[in-house]
Amino acid sequence: MKKQIGMTMTLAAMLSAPCAMAQSSVTVYGLVDTGLAYTTNVNAAGRSMLKMPSLTGSLPSRLGFRGTEDLGNGLSAFFTLENGLNLDTGTIGQGGRLFGRQANVGIKGGFGTLTLGRQVNMTFISGFKSDVLGPNLFGTSSVDPYLSNARSDNAIGYLGVFSGVTIGATYSVGRDASAAGGPGATNCAGEVAGNAKACRQVTGLLGYDSKSFGVNVTYDVLNGNTGAAGGLTSSNNDDKRITANGYVMLGTTKIGGGVIDRRTRAVAGTTESDMFYLGVSHPVTPAVTLDVEAIHRDTKNVDADVTLIAARATYALSKRTAVYSSVGRVKNGALSAIALDAGGTVGVGKTQNGIMAGLKHNF
Repeated sequence: MKKQIGMTMTLAAMLSAPCAMAQSSVTVYGLVDTGLAYTTNVNAAGRSMLKMPSLTGSLPSRLGFRGTEDLGNGLSAFFTLENGLNLDTGTIGQGGRLFGRQANVGIKGGFGTLTLGRQVNMTFISGFKSDVLGPNLFGTSSVDPYLSNARSDNAIGYLGVFSGVTIGATYSVGRDASAAGGPGATNCAGEVAGNAKACRQVTGLLGYDSKSFGVNVTYDVLNGNTGAAGGLTSSNNDDKRITANGYVMLGTTKIGGGVIDRRTRAVAGTTESDMFYLGVSHPVTPAVTLDVEAIHRDTKNVDADVTLIAARATYALSKRTAVYSSVGRVKNGALSAIALDAGGTVGVGKTQNGIMAGLKHNF
């Protein structure tokens, strides 16, 4: 009898195993995207350059792993490990981090999503729908590289959507642990005993989305500490951005825009600027999409304004593969040196023109 019961239990466990496994899943995904870009006036001598960009094409390249597990009662656990790739050389992005785009674990339910680890923050999330060019090589990330790199180390995040209303926030006790340089590595690890402000970052978002329009407002303040980039070498130094953006849908055509008010209190003093962007995305055919965007940054009390205009045409070869081309022009004020291509160079005060073409494939 005991033997029969044991065999029955073993059989039941074997039959239930596929059901248990079906409650968990791991997905491997990614995007490979690169091309060639030609820009003028890359230095004071007015020279031109042809190159394969590192940071992005139409979108940054990445390799990711995403897992979920159904916990029952409407709850699920998840993790995301996402690596940034510089496709021109095969190196790792985001300051050399193994999983620099995302490395987090969390719980999701009717209350929303709670996430722990390195994650995109609310400034990053707010631009998803309003910025039609996003991290395109020519676009808003050229004028403010932080926007496409708005991630926080050592962070706890919350995001909830209720009847179209989105509420979100992140809190980081050490916003950026990499010292490799660039917008994704600013040497501010934080977690300093006796100094809770050291490298702290707080972001928040409130938004509303419907089928025809959406609006978002965000708040983002990051503190510095000894050795941090951007002149934020004290925990009393900070860099604050307040954004307001939105979009409307006219059939399948999207019009999106926004404003970013920024104030930086660094060792060298306080600087203030307002950045405006307005763009249109129009599907000409099911396979062809045109995107056009204008960006202007007004820097207070100094002749360092910049205006950038860019356009992109994308032709989908399939659901996963597309070719694209962009053209752009940036005009710098006398003391400004904002390059048209994100991560590129330009002579101080010079106007720069550029053209690029590329190929992307997602999986």
